[in-house]
Amino acid sequence: MNPRPQAGFTLIELVVTVAIIAVLASGLFPLVELSAKRAKEQELRSSLREIRQAIDAYKQAVDEGRIAKDATKSGYPPTLEDLVEGVTDQRSPTGQQLYFLRRLPRDPFANDGTVEPAQTWGQRSYASPPDAPVAGVDVFDVYSLSPLSGLNGVPYREW
Repeated sequence: MNPRPQAGFTLIELVVTVAIIAVLASGLFPLVELSAKRAKEQELRSSLREIRQAIDAYKQAVDEGRIAKDATKSGYPPTLEDLVEGVTDQRSPTGQQLYFLRRLPRDPFANDGTVEPAQTWGQRSYASPPDAPVAGVDVFDVYSLSPLSGLNGVPYREW
């Protein structure tokens, strides 16, 4: 009688395989975290650019006389919501609205999903100094409220 060879893996082979998979997985987790942080940073960059372009477009519309301006005001939007809700075009005979954003993006680093998107951003008034931004009667610029720093070492609030 010829004994059949045992089919399957030995305990040593299984332990070595599990150890190799654990080493590969432990090297993969930091890469996944880095990739997720890069994606959030890209979203932050994109959102800041979108809002800032809308603020500049609003100011340009004021300078062109398409939006009524009080002589005591700076010409920047009073709130971020005005960029989405729209304002009346003074040059339009039918009183059409001017819209600058379809929706206001959220700060991707804001953890509380229950607050309105406008509340996730820090707002700088035209009258506030650049090194100590504070909100005021208008919105001259926006910044992230996150205390974290980017992969480049610059705090998100300075982007």
